[in-house]
Amino acid sequence: MSSIKDFKCTYDNGVLEHSKIVEELGFTFPDVYLHADKMAALSKRQKEKQGNSICVLPFCHTVEGEAMGGIITLGNEVAGPRAKEYLYTDYKELGEINEIDFTKGRIQEVLQACQILHEQGEHVMLEVSGPITILNVLIDIKQIFKGMRKDFEFMKSVFQKVGTQILSYIKEAKKYGVDFISYADSVGGVNILGPKMAEQMVEGFTYDFLKEAQEYSDEHTLLMLCPKTTFALLGTEKAELADIDIPAGSTYGEGCIEVLGKAKIVGIQCAKNMGFLLKSGIMKEVVLK
Repeated sequence: MSSIKDFKCTYDNGVLEHSKIVEELGFTFPDVYLHADKMAALSKRQKEKQGNSICVLPFCHTVEGEAMGGIITLGNEVAGPRAKEYLYTDYKELGEINEIDFTKGRIQEVLQACQILHEQGEHVMLEVSGPITILNVLIDIKQIFKGMRKDFEFMKSVFQKVGTQILSYIKEAKKYGVDFISYADSVGGVNILGPKMAEQMVEGFTYDFLKEAQEYSDEHTLLMLCPKTTFALLGTEKAELADIDIPAGSTYGEGCIEVLGKAKIVGIQCAKNMGFLLKSGIMKEVVLK
């Protein structure tokens, strides 16, 4: 049995964090989640307020699920976008999940917002969700876990279908000037799945998926992992860490910019914590075995 450590996520409600900025900009909820120009303006102002180096989009984890047919309520200044009702009731229905059309809907607006920021000379990070987080927009998570327990091979095929869509999203994002792809599947963390199922997830999906995803990393793009995913890879001995020298005292965001073209994957710090100081002057690359 592997030994997967958990990473305690301290990031709370992002809606509350930027609600004042929305008011300052003269925008309203949920309108700010629907239009590229407003998304871009909010992301840029939030970056400036926090003293960060990178603009982050989108502002929720429902974009991919919605683009696959999920029924979403966009929320307000207290609670952000979330599933309104589930599209499926039984995990066996997931074999028929929809493909994403990147040319329409909110996912297209997110991509357009990335392009606006890129054209303004900003570094842009797109937050991309993993399969369990995406599927949880479409179906009750209890059904996902039921499927993983009763028929993991079937669920593995579902995860692979979703993974193909995620890879297409990453490929599309590069066309819109995205510099950083942040990949997280926090709903699928070891604290929720448990050690055995978390190991299954790495062996049955995550490792192979990231092997493909890292091929999109180049001098223009860097793949950033949620530390929960990094620890899962390390705990199953599917990856190791390598040191890359950066200027001492750099923030995590500055470090990510510094290693563009020098690393394929990083993931020792939460992408939400761009201001974290790397006093040692060392960035940790996640090297898949």
